[in-house]
Amino acid sequence: MLQPEPMRVLVVDDEPPARRRIIDLLNQDASVGQVTEAGDGEAAVRLILESRPNLVFLDVQMPLLDGLGVIRQVGAAQMPPTVFVTAYDKHAVRAFEDNALDYLLKPFSDERLEAAMTRVRSRRDEGRLGTLAQDMIGMLSEARNVALPRDRFLDRLVLKADETARFVRVEDVDLIEAAGVYVNLHIGGSIVLHRASLTDLAERLDPARFARIHRSTIVNLDSILRLEPISHGEFDVVLKRGQRCRISRTYRTALETRLGQSL
Repeated sequence: MLQPEPMRVLVVDDEPPARRRIIDLLNQDASVGQVTEAGDGEAAVRLILESRPNLVFLDVQMPLLDGLGVIRQVGAAQMPPTVFVTAYDKHAVRAFEDNALDYLLKPFSDERLEAAMTRVRSRRDEGRLGTLAQDMIGMLSEARNVALPRDRFLDRLVLKADETARFVRVEDVDLIEAAGVYVNLHIGGSIVLHRASLTDLAERLDPARFARIHRSTIVNLDSILRLEPISHGEFDVVLKRGQRCRISRTYRTALETRLGQSL
C-alpha cells in the first residue's frame, strides 16, 4: 500500500510562541512534511493562494484581518481543510460553519492537538479531506454541543460551611491550590477550603482570566504582580498579596501562549 505524501501545513497565528508550539508539535508528526508559518491574515491569504497547503492551522483572533476574514478573502471553495485555533468558544460554531475540520481551544494540551491530527489523517486516508462540506451539518451539531456548556463560565462560587452558604465572586479568587480531593481558595488574605476538584474548576473557569500553571495550581492572571526566574528556565509567580508559586515546565508554554509573549 502506497504511503500518502507528507502534508504541507501552514500555521497562522499573530503570537510567535503560539506558532512555535504548534510547529514544534507538527515537526514530530511523521504525516507532516513542510511546515510554513504566517504572523498575520494578509500573509496567510498570500501563502494559501501561492503554495496551496494541504492543511491550515488558523488563529481566529488576529488584528487587521482575522481568521474568518482570511477565509472570506481566499474564498470558501479554495480554502484548504482548516483547524481553527481560538481562545473563545463563541467562534467555534462559526469555525465549523466555515468548513473547519476541527478547532483547538486555547490553551490546549499536546494530546488535544494530536487528537486533531488523528482526525485529519483519518479524513485524508478516507479520501474525504477535500469534501468536508458534506459533513458540515453533523459537525456543526457536534460543535454546538461542545461549545454551549463552555459559554457559561462560573461567575460565582458557593462555599458551604456548617449550615450556611457563602457566595464568592470568581474574580475575587487570587489562587487555587489542590488540597487532596478538594481545593484551597486564596481570597483576599484568607484561605478557604472548597469541595470541588482542581480539574473540575479548571474546566469551568474563564480561560481569559485564569491559567493553570502547575498540576496543582491555578492562578488569577489579574492577581499576578511579577514573574521571577529561578533556574534552568523555571519561574515563580509572585502574587500581589505575596503568595509565591512555581510555574511547571508542562504549563509554561500554555502560559506563554496566553500572554502572547515568551517568558
